[in-house]
Amino acid sequence: MVLAVSSSWASSPGLFTDSCPFCVPDSEYLDSQYFVLSPGPEPWLSPLPPANCPSWLCARLGACLAFLPEAFDFIARDPAETLHLSEPLGGKLLEEYTRLARECGLWLSLGGFHERGQDWEQTQKIYNCHVLLNSKGAVVATYRKTHLCDVEIPGQGPMCESNSTMPGPSLESPVSTPAGKIGLAVCYDMRFPELSLALAQAGAEILTYPSAFGSVTGPAHWEVLLQARAIETQCHVVAAAQYGRHHEKRASYGHSMLVDPWGTVVARCSEGPGLCLARIDLNYLQQLRQHLPVFQHRRPDLYGNLGHPLS
Repeated sequence: MVLAVSSSWASSPGLFTDSCPFCVPDSEYLDSQYFVLSPGPEPWLSPLPPANCPSWLCARLGACLAFLPEAFDFIARDPAETLHLSEPLGGKLLEEYTRLARECGLWLSLGGFHERGQDWEQTQKIYNCHVLLNSKGAVVATYRKTHLCDVEIPGQGPMCESNSTMPGPSLESPVSTPAGKIGLAVCYDMRFPELSLALAQAGAEILTYPSAFGSVTGPAHWEVLLQARAIETQCHVVAAAQYGRHHEKRASYGHSMLVDPWGTVVARCSEGPGLCLARIDLNYLQQLRQHLPVFQHRRPDLYGNLGHPLS
């Protein structure tokens, strides 16, 4: 079982500040596969996970992996604030999340950590880093976003991620987890099928796109892009998304969802902060790949390899 989280954050970073989406007193069963929780009003301040913490609750229900959205740490108002608030992987914020993973016994996909890399002193820029923690709190994989979002969408405002961020130098091989083999990506990466095909050819069963999708591109492209990536790779796709207005310059579309390899949206968050719990069925994935063996039918002799296999 996996957990897709949709959250709305203010600009200041930290797991234990502002309105934390991890503390929710109310829950509602939709059916046997999905478990949806509504956000509570108070931040989680206790040193141990309380009984109403969804990470703790989902672990009790059998969840093994939780996904957080891009920029789960903060969304700044400008590049200067982004650089000021950023931390290295060994900083205080990641220490808190490693503790959370250990105490809840959950793997955590932390999508889009604003990372001061080893080249920080030379570049004065950060990486948009997707961090994967295991249930013991160890960092098992890091992927630094390779496609930076430098776009101007009418009605959405310009975005130039490269003002403060360096593009990652490489892809990360899929990682074995209790939910399946996961391929790591971040938000804007979903517009580049070569990346998802490379991860699928390397053995990925689950693709994850933690995101902060815009309020204009979201309604037009969000769901169809996620479905396309799922169908063409025959992978499950998990996309945890930021939601709501973060400050006067930035708002996110939300609608976290999980798409199965057939392209069916099997779980989604409704409007507002929240989270949803869904099952990953790897048997279904294998059956679909056997019945529809598209990777065996590719013709690289005609059009080359779209997404070269990872070494």
